Amino acid sequence: MEKMFSAFNAWREKYSDNLIDLGGKLNEGGKVVTADGSTDGPFVEVKEIVGGYMMISADSLDEAVQVVSELPNLASPGSNIEVREIANMG
Repeated sequence: MEKMFSAFNAWREKYSDNLIDLGGKLNEGGKVVTADGSTDGPFVEVKEIVGGYMMISADSLDEAVQVVSELPNLASPGSNIEVREIANMG
């Protein structure tokens, strides 16, 4: 555990200029909202569930992928990270 925290802290220091919000783990449950109202969810039958989030700043998608590819947590079996750009609505 100590080795993992050390690796994460080294990554965090290396990319400190890119890190906007280290985010966090999401709680189980929640609501699924539609125009007709809301229901309990997400449901266990979904294939993939978002476990957490993090926001980084990068000049390109390639730079964002580079930052994330060095995240030590990615080495855990079965781990994957989806990189998405926030749409500019302006």
